Amino acid sequence: MENEKLHVLLAEDDRNLGNILKSYLEAKNYETTLCVNGHEALQAYAKSSYDICLIDVMMPVMDGFSLAKEIRTDNKQIPILFLTAKSLQEDKIKGFELGADDYITKPFAMDELLARMRAVLRRSMKETSQAEEISVFELGNYIFDVTRQTLTFENDVQKLTSKETELLKLFCENMNQILDRKIALLKIWGDDSYFNARSMDVYIAKLRKFLKNDPTVQLVNVHGTGFKLVTNI
Repeated sequence: MENEKLHVLLAEDDRNLGNILKSYLEAKNYETTLCVNGHEALQAYAKSSYDICLIDVMMPVMDGFSLAKEIRTDNKQIPILFLTAKSLQEDKIKGFELGADDYITKPFAMDELLARMRAVLRRSMKETSQAEEISVFELGNYIFDVTRQTLTFENDVQKLTSKETELLKLFCENMNQILDRKIALLKIWGDDSYFNARSMDVYIAKLRKFLKNDPTVQLVNVHGTGFKLVTNI
């Protein structure tokens, strides 16, 4: 792990502290993306791949708890470590309830932060070291092959476009869980503009059409939140 260049998402609204942390982590061979508010961090998260998130709790636009909740909706495994001036017990409990892996209170020593990062990364890598990315999903009586970009029902093979494949794969990775609409837009289209939102609705309608032969597989709307790919109804 020490020789690999891991990617850190650092969300810290104090630019001076953020730049100091970024310089320190890069000196320790961690590629680091610095964002100064939660919204900027969420956009950066959706557009790239990260190994760990360091999140300040008190940030403008979107606070650290809200950011962590959005990230956890999309990814249950990525390590999240909160950086905060708050030391209240209820804030720590809220952080852990949102899925934080650790919590460090400011001011902190750089070597303590690094030690905590390495500890949560070791735990995360141990859990995922044997896992391989799934390329074939079973959806009721359908077989979805990501590599071949096909959706097969009995002897009927439906060829999918790249965008259809990306979107269905994202739903499969969050099967029977709510997929936040904004997360899906950012990950597949790069932003959550009105035009892209309408485009995604068209693709979802097409996926529903492709999946209509098996009533145990449903792509449902979750009002005000997003969508859920439900199987075994």
